[in-house]
Amino acid sequence: MKKRNVKNKALSFLIIMILVLMTACGNNEPEAAQDAQDNKISVVTSFYPIYYMTSAIGGEHVKVTNLIATGIEPHDWSPKSKDLLTASKADLLLYHGVGLETWIDNFKQGLEQDSNVDVKEVSTGIELIDTTADEDSHTHAEATLDEHEEHDHDAGEEAAEEHDHDHGHSHSHSHGLDPHTWVSPKSALILAENIKNSLVEVDTEHAEAYEQNYEKLKSDIIELDTKYEEQLAQVERRTIVVSHQSFGYVARDYNLEQISIMGLSPSAEPRAQDIKRIAELVKEQGVKVIFFEELVSDNLAKMLASEAKVDTNVIYSLEGLTTKQEQAGENYLTLMEQNLQNIVEALQ
Repeated sequence: MKKRNVKNKALSFLIIMILVLMTACGNNEPEAAQDAQDNKISVVTSFYPIYYMTSAIGGEHVKVTNLIATGIEPHDWSPKSKDLLTASKADLLLYHGVGLETWIDNFKQGLEQDSNVDVKEVSTGIELIDTTADEDSHTHAEATLDEHEEHDHDAGEEAAEEHDHDHGHSHSHSHGLDPHTWVSPKSALILAENIKNSLVEVDTEHAEAYEQNYEKLKSDIIELDTKYEEQLAQVERRTIVVSHQSFGYVARDYNLEQISIMGLSPSAEPRAQDIKRIAELVKEQGVKVIFFEELVSDNLAKMLASEAKVDTNVIYSLEGLTTKQEQAGENYLTLMEQNLQNIVEALQ
């Protein structure tokens, strides 16, 4: 009887030890995962293209938080107190600049006093488009349209038009500079390099990994740039009509002409004479398609297309993904490629 009790006690002790070991191993897994998370540098980005490039270059060594959620139109977004808290705790805050983030100056001033976040503007080094220099540039929509516009508007009408423009398109262009650099692969190469350099500066320990990831992204963007150059060199027409003045860098870099109708607010009913004037210009240029953006109402583009008797199609400003795009696995590069396909088709 005693031997049986001894065996039972030994067996019970063995079972308990196994359970203790299993529990300990189970508890170590989340601790290990948490340690891995803690070893990553924290980066906050202002909008989607920077988020995508930072994630691609940072890889496993970076935790990236994008301030603007999926499906939100960046023009309608403004930071909340929780965004300031998130950025204050980060190692790195990356924003585009050139007046894109109208809130950035106040945002930086609102960061917590003990914050050690390194703030970087990633558009540095890009040759910017001055939208006030109309004489030699055909990429500024309003300049192109002004050539066909009557000159008898009084000051009140001009002020109303300017108010409509500001209401519908809230970018504060810095001294007339076009901030929409990321829609062109050539500018994207500079953005990517600046992001890589920023990561290396705050985390030299993983510099080699960042360099390797950057070279992969750089190769993908160069391949895309080559496609843009080759395919757009062969199209018959050179004029694209867009609802939002976002594609000046594509027009400049690949020898196209952009005509934008965004001088009118996308949320307001345009005047009949404006619709007629732009429709006549579309006919004169032989335009077959008017482009609209997915995150912006297509009412204006469809109204003009109906007046001019042409088609409409989507073009992506890439300022953010829709929920549908995110669920479908779309990303910055795939949408850049779709833009090219849609532009080429429109210009054939």
